[in-house]
Amino acid sequence: MSRKSEAAAPAANKEAAADLASAGRLKQIRMVAGLIHKANPRAMPIVIGSGVATLVILVVVGLLTNFAAFLIPLGVLLGVLVSMILFGRFAQSTQYSAIEGQPGAAAAVLENMRGSWTVTPAVSANRNMDVVHRAVGKPGVILVGEGSPSRLAGLLAAEKKRVSRVAYEVPIIEFQVGTEEGQVPISKLQRKIMRLPRQLKPEAISDLNHRLKALQPTLQAPKGPIPRSARQPKMPRPKAR
Repeated sequence: MSRKSEAAAPAANKEAAADLASAGRLKQIRMVAGLIHKANPRAMPIVIGSGVATLVILVVVGLLTNFAAFLIPLGVLLGVLVSMILFGRFAQSTQYSAIEGQPGAAAAVLENMRGSWTVTPAVSANRNMDVVHRAVGKPGVILVGEGSPSRLAGLLAAEKKRVSRVAYEVPIIEFQVGTEEGQVPISKLQRKIMRLPRQLKPEAISDLNHRLKALQPTLQAPKGPIPRSARQPKMPRPKAR
């Protein structure tokens, strides 16, 4: 390939990405709805039916109470709101199903959490591909392990001891992600973390992150390109047809 063709390829990719990003809202909704329907054929009928049922109830009540002029517009708004809430939940469930069981799935969830979080994937690992990720936020230091429960216990304990050297009296919370006993399913991880009590102020979080950077990494990255099987998965995005 010539230099001109090599330079043109990235430009074409950027244009394609821009076209996908500028897709209309309705087109994006249709693409996500297609993914949801593929994962759960009953999901979209539930979404649409719930919104219509909400509208019908308020219309009937409005006609019976002579408040139709007020309740019918309210029914439209509430019907759309109910459908949007259910649509969002089904979409999130579809995302979790797509990455469940993949190495690095927990890190993908941590990096998509709302709020100010500092996420460091794979701060510790072993030869069996058990891995520990770290997230720092208002609840403190969150250590999330992926792998076998028997092996993760020691890995998490070692990482907690290492973090405590610089975290001092900061809370350090541990989670194991998986489907075995004592582990948290990937679909419930974000909810578990977001419900933790907020104990640190922004100044304390900034100072803690600065001290954690001084820790020596325990995972040595191999030289050369990272194998595809070892790359961290991303939350799935709909593809344009």
